[in-house]
Amino acid sequence: MRADPAFDELRTPRLRLRRSEPRDAEQISAYRSDPDVHEHQGWDRTDPDHVRHEIEEMLERAPGSTGGWVQFTVETLEDGALVGDVGLRVAEDEPGVVMVGYTMAPRAQGKGYATEAVSALVDYAFQTLGARIVRAYADAANAPSVRVGEKVGLVVVERFDGHHDGETWHGVRMERRRPPDPR
Repeated sequence: MRADPAFDELRTPRLRLRRSEPRDAEQISAYRSDPDVHEHQGWDRTDPDHVRHEIEEMLERAPGSTGGWVQFTVETLEDGALVGDVGLRVAEDEPGVVMVGYTMAPRAQGKGYATEAVSALVDYAFQTLGARIVRAYADAANAPSVRVGEKVGLVVVERFDGHHDGETWHGVRMERRRPPDPR
């Protein structure tokens, strides 16, 4: 694994993925606070001040370094609209494993943005960071999130029950291994 301190941005045919910045906090807070979105993602607090604080902490980390998540804001190339965020984190106890996560604003869902952004993030993890395995977790009841994983080549390798705040939820672990070197 290698860190990428010179990261600038990732581009796809329709999207730009750039480091999330404190100025994004209000918009990210708005869609992550939506009850239909919030029930499927991992941030307990989604108020703007907390989101801003999390972003500021993430800005201190280079993609591919250890120490926590690095978040990327997803914008459309057409008009620069913020449509979601994706992130990655090196698994500190499993060499070569990079975890990815993704959340799209409700108004941007169903347009293929999540698949496009996550595909770029997975490719980046393999090609630039040198990941051996890319992993994502999802609420098993969140069929659209599981479908995004499957569309980018992640395979469900485990189903499990999780417990949080006295509630049980059903999750899936999805993974994709680095393609073999053609040499």
